[in-house]
Amino acid sequence: MHVGFAVNPVAGMGGRVGLKGTDGKVAEAVARGAEPRAPDRARRALDRLAAIAPETRVSTAADPMGERLVRDAGFEPVRVIDPFGEDCGDGATPPDPTETTAEHTARVVEAFVGGDDPVDLILFVGGDGTATDVATTLERVGSEIPMLGVPAGVKVYSSVFAVSPEDAAEVATAFSRTERREVVDIDEDAYREGEVRPELRAVARVPVADDLQSSKQTASGTVESLAEGVAEDIRDRKGEGVTFVLGPGSTVGAIKAELGFEPSPIGVDVWRDGEVVVRDGTEREILDALGEENVIVVSPIGGQGFVFGRGNPQLSPAVIRRCDLRIVASRTKLDDVRALRVDTDDPDLDAELAGWVRVRVGKFETRMMKIA
Repeated sequence: MHVGFAVNPVAGMGGRVGLKGTDGKVAEAVARGAEPRAPDRARRALDRLAAIAPETRVSTAADPMGERLVRDAGFEPVRVIDPFGEDCGDGATPPDPTETTAEHTARVVEAFVGGDDPVDLILFVGGDGTATDVATTLERVGSEIPMLGVPAGVKVYSSVFAVSPEDAAEVATAFSRTERREVVDIDEDAYREGEVRPELRAVARVPVADDLQSSKQTASGTVESLAEGVAEDIRDRKGEGVTFVLGPGSTVGAIKAELGFEPSPIGVDVWRDGEVVVRDGTEREILDALGEENVIVVSPIGGQGFVFGRGNPQLSPAVIRRCDLRIVASRTKLDDVRALRVDTDDPDLDAELAGWVRVRVGKFETRMMKIA
């Protein structure tokens, strides 16, 4: 197997600082104290790849788009391109990751598929924007080489991503067939205003595997009685000092509206003793607002089943570990998913969260679902 490995080093940086994405917001994310997410996700995928298939041939790009990460995992990478046109050899200082653009990704993809020794698979680390850059470049050059994403973005709506970095490595080494799947991205400016506009950007050839996520879908059905029941439970705790961390999305948004305040539809709001104490909070703001007893209320993404790790990176491992978990969802939404999933950036926490959980589906009703 010959893998072309590329990292978008700024993917996902805007998530924990409340920017809902990084497209056009890298400088602001840095100013808010954002730290890179993609390199750690890349390391996890590469470490697993090295463990199960150390004989894999890996081509990559000069840093900050992959070379040192590949070498650190124990591979002897072949650098096919320096997309910045600079010498980033051993001992050299690579360009600042924040300088990476879609054009750099396109150059790397062209190098992977061109020449006398094209790769068998492009394994990229990023989000929907990176997936779009890879897929549209493949379309432009007329290549049928498959692509597979290591999820590192904020939203990750497309169906070309593995469920986790480790799953990406497993799929990369085991697939025997490919199929065409959708690459979807959204208008991030509209998303930050609470409006979700998924748009089909490309159709890409992707390995056939169970450990791929579905495209994000919009669940149908009413959530009024569910929201009413959960809101009643929250109001019953008024005066007890319980802090409720209310996640993004329309289902939890209905609960927020039932509590009597205008929700930040794709942000995280914090409620305590009848008041909103944080609106559209960053990870740091949420942590600062937590008390002795804390409860996270979240709803899985329709069609995918992700509870954590897609669209809510503000709910970081540090936040999750200090809270009890309450999952809410309409029956229709749960009918569309086989299992719930988590991808928190902390494999130990993912393992702790795995297993059967009770999901609130109505004013009084619950359903047992498994976090895979």
